[in-house]
Amino acid sequence: MPRNRARQRSKAIFSNLQNISSASHPQHGEADSQSLITIHQQAIMAAEDTQKLPRMKKFRFQLLDQWLVNRFYPCRTADIGGGKGLISFLLAQHGWPVTVIDPVVQDLPPKYKDIQNGRRIKISPENRVEYIQAKFEVEHAANFELLIGMHAHGCNAKIIDAAERFGCAFVIFPCCVIDEPFYPRLGVHWLESLADYAIRKGLSIDCFRLNFKGQNIGLFYSGRLKKIS
Repeated sequence: MPRNRARQRSKAIFSNLQNISSASHPQHGEADSQSLITIHQQAIMAAEDTQKLPRMKKFRFQLLDQWLVNRFYPCRTADIGGGKGLISFLLAQHGWPVTVIDPVVQDLPPKYKDIQNGRRIKISPENRVEYIQAKFEVEHAANFELLIGMHAHGCNAKIIDAAERFGCAFVIFPCCVIDEPFYPRLGVHWLESLADYAIRKGLSIDCFRLNFKGQNIGLFYSGRLKKIS
C-alpha cells in the first residue's frame, strides 16, 4: 500500500476511535484494521509524532516503555507472551518489577536502540528477566498490578477477564483473533469487540496510539495504578 494512503487510513482509524459513545453499542466498521473507523468513544492519547521517532516496528517496546514510565509509578507488572522480554528489561531499568509470562523462555536480544539519543545499547548475556514459563491464565494475574499484552496472541480476552477479577490494570495491542474465545461479528473490528467486551465488564478504558508501524492502537485500563502528577 502506498505510504500516503496508509497514513490517511491510519488517521481515519484514529479519528473514529474518538467518535462512539461508551454507553452505546459499537457501530460497524470495516474488518481491515487499517480501515477501522469506529470504536467506543474515549479520550485518545498519542505519542508525539516526530522524525526522531520513526514509525518502525522495532521501536514499539521502547515507545511503550516511555509511555508507561512517564505516566505511572513502578508497579508489579506481567509481560504476557513477552517473548525475548525487551519491554520487561526496559521497564526494569526504571525500577519496575516485571515478569514475563510465556510458554517459551528466550534470551534477551543482544542490543536495542535508545530512541532518545539514537545510540545502540548492548545487553550483556548475563542480564536476565524474571520468567513464568506457562501459557497465560487468568489466575496468573493475582499477584500483579499491570498486565501488558503487546500483540499477545490468544490472551487479550483473558487479560480483560483478569482485570475484572483482580482489579489490575492492563494495556493491550491486539493484532489478531488467533486462539481467542470469541470472534467479532461481521463488519465489526476486533478492536471494537475487545473494547465492547471490557466495557460490558464495567471497565472504563482509554484508547491510545504509539508511533510505530503496524497495529499501533492500544486499549488501556488504569485500574489502581498511581499516576505521576
